[in-house]
Order: sequence, then structure tokens, then C-alpha cells
Amino acid sequence: MVQQTYSLWLWTDQRQSIDEEAALAYRWAVEALRVKKMSLTVLITYAGALFIAAAIPGPGITAIVARALGSNFRETFFMGLGLVLGDMAYLTAVILGLAFVAQTFTEVFITIKIAGVLYLGYIAWKLWTAGLLPQDIAARKSTNIGLSFLSGLLVTLGNPKTMLFYVALVPTLIDIGNIGLRDYALLLTATFVVLIVVLVPYMLLASRARTMLREPRALQALNRVAAGILAGTAAFIATRAA
Repeated sequence: MVQQTYSLWLWTDQRQSIDEEAALAYRWAVEALRVKKMSLTVLITYAGALFIAAAIPGPGITAIVARALGSNFRETFFMGLGLVLGDMAYLTAVILGLAFVAQTFTEVFITIKIAGVLYLGYIAWKLWTAGLLPQDIAARKSTNIGLSFLSGLLVTLGNPKTMLFYVALVPTLIDIGNIGLRDYALLLTATFVVLIVVLVPYMLLASRARTMLREPRALQALNRVAAGILAGTAAFIATRAA
């Protein structure tokens, strides 16, 4: 009788242990599915917020339009890639927990801002002083696309408010402490795709406006409008608080 009772107790204990393991596995599976679903929701929300913020004309959009008005599409596209890389760098900094750099190393941002302002001013001066030769009607092809890329990068890095956007958005959507490489790669991909989708139409429209102007004096007026826009963008960045 005692042996039967002990056997029954042992069987019950084993059954309870199995049930607990099954329940734990079930909860783990449900949690995994829930996280996966939330990841997609978070990614869509992030992409939507970024699209809205990027589509609103700011220093980056203004600079890219002015560049497209005064140059060819290839050169403008690489400037756009520089803008995108700057955003991706800020996103990475926020994810790595380096947002405090904006307050701790303000001189770095000031240096970057000055470099960006000077280069935008240089581009504006070149456009303003462009001649009226027939070959100037078409946008000049630049063999140094690196400078275009660098100018876009400096425009973004010289704008600390871009980092503030990511500081405000990313932590509210994502648990920074538990983000993995997969999630990080998805965020970078989403950032790249969204910004390219926003920037390319601006480039194409501005480039199209240039091809419609064939008269030398009209081209000079267009160049000077673009120069004024770039100079205004440089002044806006220079006078704004870091």
C-alpha cells in the first residue's frame, strides 16, 4: 500500500513537472510570436514617422534641390547619399547610447557645422559666378563625386536636430538595451530606403526644371536662385543654436 502511494505520488510529481515545462514552452512561443509581430509594427511606425519628417523641407532638402538646380543628377545623387549616411550615423549613435555626445562634445558639432557652412558657401559662390557660355547651359559633369558626397554628409552632421529626432523617436519605439544585429540592420535598411524615396523625387523635379531652361540668361538666373538658396541654407545652419 505504501509502495503504491509512493508510486502514485512520483507519477503525479513527474506529470506536474511535464505540465510546467509544457506551459513554459508555450509561454515562450507566444512571447516570441508577440515580439516578432511587434517588431514589424515598430518598423512600420518608425518608417512612417521618418518619411513624414524627411519629406518636410529643411536644410537637407533645400541643399539637395539647390544642388540639383546647379548640377547634374549623378552629382546630386551622391550628395543625397551623403545626407542619408549622416542620418544613419546619427541613428547608430543613438542605438549605441551615444546621444550624450551632443552635449558633451559640442565643439565637435561646431567644427562639423562650420565645415558644412563653408562648403555650402563655396558651392553658392561657384553657382553665382557661373558664366554664360553655351556649354554652361547643361549641368557640368563632376569627376569628383566624393566632394558632393561629403557636402551632403556635412549638411546632416552639422544639424544636431537630426540627432534629436532619433533621440526622441527611437527609444519610444525600441528597447535599446535589447536590440540585436537583425533589428539594427532592419532599421538601417528602412532608414536608407525611406530617405532615398523622399530625396529622389526632389532631385528629379529640380533636374527637370533645369533641362527646361535653355536660354543662357535663364540659366544664369537659375544658377543665382540656386546660389541664393544654398547661401540661405548655410546661413540658417550657421546661426542656429547647436
